[in-house]
Amino acid sequence: MSEQPAKGRWGRDAAFVCMVAVVGCAIALVDALSVTHDRADAGRPVPLWEPLVWEMSSVAVMTALAPALMAYTRRLPPLAAPWPRVIAGHLIGATVFCLAHVTAMGVLRWAIYAAVGDSYSPLSPLGDFAYEFRKDLLAYFGMVATYVVWRRLAPVDAPSPDEGPTAAIEVREGARRRFVLLSDVDWVEAAGNYVELHLGGAPILHRAPLSEMERQLCGAGFVRIHRSRLVRRAAVAEVESKPSGDYIVRLSDGRELAGSRRYRKPLLEP
Repeated sequence: MSEQPAKGRWGRDAAFVCMVAVVGCAIALVDALSVTHDRADAGRPVPLWEPLVWEMSSVAVMTALAPALMAYTRRLPPLAAPWPRVIAGHLIGATVFCLAHVTAMGVLRWAIYAAVGDSYSPLSPLGDFAYEFRKDLLAYFGMVATYVVWRRLAPVDAPSPDEGPTAAIEVREGARRRFVLLSDVDWVEAAGNYVELHLGGAPILHRAPLSEMERQLCGAGFVRIHRSRLVRRAAVAEVESKPSGDYIVRLSDGRELAGSRRYRKPLLEP
């Protein structure tokens, strides 16, 4: 059975990228006007178009890098992964982000200056990498933190009738209803009278026994791999067997789940 497309997640992510672009452009405009004013007061006037190019080129590259940053944040969720791994992984991510941002920004400025018959060294931003890295470090972690909050708070549209009864799970959080798309869920784990829906970030608690979830998700791409665990087939990258007959299910994002030999056959069936 093919899975329903993750319309809700892609809609939220597209809106987040748009927000990055809009907020970035607003900040860039204010900064460009401030630079022009400060330069004039200091007796070193500069035409407005130059600060605009400096600032807007930075925003353009950051916006282009936003989808990669978002995908990396989903792969290494700050609220779910172990803290040492999160800190090390995102420091590496911030360094790569800064290198890409500074390099692409310099090339873009060089191209714009060349188009108007002026000159700009494409390696100029890299020459002051320490300064750029301090700024980009704040921008990177600010975007990561905002995206984590955005994913938790941004509403997901309720499924339309033609998407079928198992396109999404309705989760009640007090008076609030939340629709969690099954295509976003990697695995489901029992937690007493509740289950935890694991989506890559902090798990979502849903009041339902695992047996009921297994019946509800029958035919929707989920199989039981343990007496307390269901997994979405499409999220499985590989299965590693143990001498005991039990096995390890490795997901596409690198996380590992224990599987019981009792439930081995349903997972491996085509």
